[in-house]
Amino acid sequence: MPCHYNEAMSENDARAALLHEWLTAGLGRPVERLSLASADASFRRYFRAHADGVTWIAMDAPPEREDVRPYLRVARLLEETGVHVPHVHAFDIERGFVLLEDLGDTPYLARLTRGDDVEGLYGDALAALATIQVRGREAARELPPYDDQTLQRELDLMPEWFCARHLRLALDDEELARIVRTFDFLIDEALAQPRVFVHRDYHSRNLMIVPDDNPGIIDFQDALEGPIAYDLVSLLKDCYIAWPRARVLGWLREYRRRIAREGLPVGASEREFVRWFDLAGVQRHLKVLGIFARLWYRDGKRGYLSDLALTLDYVRDACARHAELQDFARWLEARVVPRLAAANARELALR
Repeated sequence: MPCHYNEAMSENDARAALLHEWLTAGLGRPVERLSLASADASFRRYFRAHADGVTWIAMDAPPEREDVRPYLRVARLLEETGVHVPHVHAFDIERGFVLLEDLGDTPYLARLTRGDDVEGLYGDALAALATIQVRGREAARELPPYDDQTLQRELDLMPEWFCARHLRLALDDEELARIVRTFDFLIDEALAQPRVFVHRDYHSRNLMIVPDDNPGIIDFQDALEGPIAYDLVSLLKDCYIAWPRARVLGWLREYRRRIAREGLPVGASEREFVRWFDLAGVQRHLKVLGIFARLWYRDGKRGYLSDLALTLDYVRDACARHAELQDFARWLEARVVPRLAAANARELALR
């Protein structure tokens, strides 16, 4: 039986044809239809495979670009904690194919933007994160460390891709020195936090609405052992949707109580835990500014430019709240903030 492709795929797509051949052999029955489910910020693509009324998700990770082994390792570690990640049915490391449970096509973001059951959805997401951090204490030791070199490499994306490339901002020696001081401070603060299993992108586009054991968690292959507040920032200071700080602090307060009861270190006070949260957020969001810009200029993915403003707002808000970042906050307001709207308009006009 020939495989039908959707409009987003070419019949000359050699990888898709190879994937179809592998799936048919692996499932022992012909795949009737292969449709593009999503493409993430890397070189991976995800297809929905249809056979006899059942669907699976098939990951296509070109081996010269992506290694599926980290995904498989982290999937196993997370599944062992009891959270809902796509079950791996089959894989071919050499060809870069993985056959996965289909978690549907409704990400948290779709429901949250409509205001549907916000408290319930965040309750589920925070409960799952607590499970990862509490039950994943041993598993975290199998992950690479979120070390100073990784933190520095991430932060360096901001001056290179966001400031220089997107804003066309020429940084003088004084500005560069200010950035170095700020980055050194953020790295030291991140390294001082208790270490846990860190998903690294635990947000509304990577949490799927599923009927059982909600949420379904995806895009976890870059997990590291790192700061306890990092995934909380990804979730509660989401680059794609924002909530009032009072509401965020309420979720954060209840989460701290939950994991404290399970024996995780939560700081000497609620104030210290919030400080961890804010400062981990500055590091993450500076990184994301660089990544979103790079996705356009290097990879041709324009859609993330519209998310730069919210991401920068998170940085501005957190810097303004902490004395050690006041100088950096003033620099942002003087040199960075005024240039963003024009830079976005210039690039979006190229459509």
